[in-house]
Parts: sequence; C-alpha cells; structure tokens
Amino acid sequence: MTNYTDIWYDSNDGLRLYARDYACRGDKEQGTILCMHGLTRNSADFAGIAEYLSERYRVISVDQRGRGNSGYDNDISHYTPATYVQDMFTLLDKLDLDRIFLIGTSMGGLMSFLMLAMQPQRFIGSVINDIGPEIDPAGLARIKSYVGKSTAVTSWDEALAQAKSINQIAFPDFTKEQWWEFTRGLYREQHGVPVLAYDPAISQPMDDEESGAVPPDLWPILEASSSIPMLVVRGADSDILAPSCVEQMKERHPKLQAAEIANRGHAPTLTEPEAIAAIDNFLGLLNSN
Repeated sequence: MTNYTDIWYDSNDGLRLYARDYACRGDKEQGTILCMHGLTRNSADFAGIAEYLSERYRVISVDQRGRGNSGYDNDISHYTPATYVQDMFTLLDKLDLDRIFLIGTSMGGLMSFLMLAMQPQRFIGSVINDIGPEIDPAGLARIKSYVGKSTAVTSWDEALAQAKSINQIAFPDFTKEQWWEFTRGLYREQHGVPVLAYDPAISQPMDDEESGAVPPDLWPILEASSSIPMLVVRGADSDILAPSCVEQMKERHPKLQAAEIANRGHAPTLTEPEAIAAIDNFLGLLNSN
C-alpha cells in the first residue's frame, strides 16, 4: 500500500510526466513542499522524508523527464535544468500552487536556485541538499564516470552490488536493509530483470559545455534570490559541495542557514536525525513568521 496518489501531467512539449502526491495526514496543513531529485534519481528518493513531513505538509515528489515513471525524451538536448524547471512550473500551474517550500537534492538544488530567481513570489523557502553555485570538479568527474555507463545487471543481487559499489562512498554505515531500499529506488523491474530507472541519454548533455546541463556560474542566481530563506544541507564527506563554498554562500545570502551531516557523502538522504532536526527547525521558523 502506498501513502501517495499519482499525478500525471503533460509538459509544454507534450511529454507525459509523473509525480507522487503525499496528502497531509494532520489536522492542520502547514503548506506544500515540492521535492526535486538528483541527476540519476527519482521520486522514490524522498519516500522517507516525504512520509515524515506529510504529517504536517502536503508533499509532492517528482520524476523529472527521463526518470522513473516520466517519459523519456527523444530530444536529448532537453535534458538540462532549464527544461526541468519549465516542467516544474507547468506542474505548479496545473495544481494551482503558490507560496510553497522547495527541497532540492543535487540537480534538484540547482533547479531550486533557478526557480527562486525566476519566480521569487511563489516560494516561502528552500532546502538545498548538497549542492552550491560551484560544483567541485572532483565530484563532477566521479558522477560523469558512471552516469549512463553502468553495465546491465541480471538479478536484484547484482543490482544491489552495483548500487553499493557506486554509492558506498556516500553511505558508509548503511545497513543491508537500507541498501535494499536504496537499490529498489534506483532500479525498476522489466521482464523480471532490474534496470536503472533513468534514460542513459541524460548523461550526454553533461559532456557539452554549451548545453547548460552543468551551469557554469550560479552565484548571480543565488544572490538574486537572497531575500528567500534557505537551508543548505551538506554531507560532511561530500565531493560535490566544498566547505568553502558553503561559507561563501553564507556571505552572499543573508538568510541562509547551514547544516552538516556526519558520515555522509553526496548526498544525504535527509532522513538522518541531524537532517530532520535542521529541516524541522527551518520550516518551523518560516511558519512562525
């Protein structure tokens, strides 16, 4: 049994897209949260934090085009944050939503920066998970080394081993149960065989500097949204978000808070006790204003 309903909608260019809608289970809904995943992930990434937050909020967790249940795009030039952001505004317009909170992991965080700058009146605040206006080259190279290049697996045991080999650096203390949950979020079953739940072609625009898949400089975008409260969550062992970048973000964004999650690389699951505490505190302050 799932704790969400399905949302299906069409993008401006006619692609069928998907999102999960976790209705607020509490007596008094405190707002709506839009959760946006990282490059190779999907809405399942937020299952844990969405379940927790839906006690007080409506939580919408999306599959970007080319991921999860959303359609794959025949035009790979559309696999860029600019297109994904347009898809998100299409979804918000369809649901007639304003004054919402954003939670963005990695690529979803880059999208958050853009969305806050483009339509600041629409958002109350944003949680940015392990990403900043500058991306550490070492982490970017690591991601490019495997996205769209993983060998096919023939069983769930092989899928688990593959997921662990790529991601153990980020989650050194995961239990076997956590690894199974993580793996089942990354893969889906086709004809009895697990396959990665994303279009391998999403990696191709990353190799083209002109595509905009990896924005070159988002500092002006961050500063343009500096009136909107922001919480930055960083994995203490992250190779994507450097501590120096977080410090510079604090200097350039007067309403920015930061939290660091021990024993995590890129990116925290946001179900860690420290992450939940930071998010609860951040959202609580925004709702008290």
